[in-house]
Amino acid sequence: MVPAMHIERRLFLESLFRTAVAAAHPATCLPTLLPPPPTGRIVLLAAGKAAGSMAEVAEAHYLDRLRIVAERVGGVAVARHGYGRHLRRVRMIEAGHPVPDAAGLEAAARALALADGAGSDDLVLVLISGGASANWIAPAKGIAFADKQAVTRALLRSGANIGEINCVRKHLSRIKGGRLAQRAFPAPVVTIAISDVPHDDPSAIGSGPTVPDPTTLADARAIVARYKLQLPEAVTRALADPANETPKPGDPAFTHSRFILGVRPADALAAAKREVLAAGYECLLLGDSLEGEARAVAQAHAQLARSLRAQGRRTVILSGGELTVTIKGKGCGGPNQEYALALAIALAGLRGVAAIAADTDGTDGGAGNINDPAGAFVDGETVARAEAAGLDPAAFLVDNNSTEFFAGLGDLLQTGPTFTNVNDFRAIVVDTP
Repeated sequence: MVPAMHIERRLFLESLFRTAVAAAHPATCLPTLLPPPPTGRIVLLAAGKAAGSMAEVAEAHYLDRLRIVAERVGGVAVARHGYGRHLRRVRMIEAGHPVPDAAGLEAAARALALADGAGSDDLVLVLISGGASANWIAPAKGIAFADKQAVTRALLRSGANIGEINCVRKHLSRIKGGRLAQRAFPAPVVTIAISDVPHDDPSAIGSGPTVPDPTTLADARAIVARYKLQLPEAVTRALADPANETPKPGDPAFTHSRFILGVRPADALAAAKREVLAAGYECLLLGDSLEGEARAVAQAHAQLARSLRAQGRRTVILSGGELTVTIKGKGCGGPNQEYALALAIALAGLRGVAAIAADTDGTDGGAGNINDPAGAFVDGETVARAEAAGLDPAAFLVDNNSTEFFAGLGDLLQTGPTFTNVNDFRAIVVDTP
């Protein structure tokens, strides 16, 4: 049980998280960015964890606000299971994430067919958010769906960062890495994205289906070699086939294609910072693009918190980005929970300090279920409470079993789907005891 004296800090931390999520929701950022309607049809293609909510906002804009004839609006949206929304003119599909499933195959096939059928008087409106890489699955020629699943599992377990994962996936796909724009040409394409990647690189968000790809087949092969991935023979052949090279800058496919960055992780952190300052704390913002092994980043943040605590400063440390976990154990968790567990160990015994680490999409790792936790809370007494309950924090960390550890303490954050995704959110409150 969490001591009553710490409840107030926990509520403050959760409020910061929810403020960040609200700032990144499509209802907040999308309406003013939607392009004017064309003379023809609006072909809406949405993918990712915010796909349902983005399509929902777009339908309301065109059908209710602009009162466009319903028959001029259509399309397909695909989101992670549990992230669907009730749509009127757009087909909603829920698919697997992070490991793709057959529903992702169907969604990608429908999107490609709709892009193929778009004309020069139509508008192909592509709404992209984090998770699109797993939700739009269209394996390159000669690659079986099972091979694509095997590649995804191997990449996720390797410790590769999201840019490296997407580089490989783009060169094994008929929709990623600018290929959707190729299929839609010469119809005009407008892409609006909710960024979940460090540095907000358009080619990395959802594996960049409508923008030029700066990575190459050689880059993909180098990543496979770097992480010593054991891949199906068909995948190895595909990564050596020049036909699987992605379109580059200057390709005619992008002549009528426009990309708009709708909301960034920085926007979510800025909203949280305003709340921190209003509460009377100093705010130390470490950036929105942190990468690295979760437990190593946690160690560095713990050292910073201890230094601030020693100086007597009332500070909230904020950070975003996407951390990674090299999986060696058999437990369950995600990068935010692993970070939190490592942070708890490093902060053991330090009074006046509490933290939250959570994924803004509402699920951190897990088995792909909507009731997976978003993250976890920790403070300087987490380790002591765990040991009193017979839990060994170090053993849970070794086994990558952070979910079970925090479940045993009642310290999980469980929000359900948030219908957006601007990656990880971390806040550490450094206060007086």
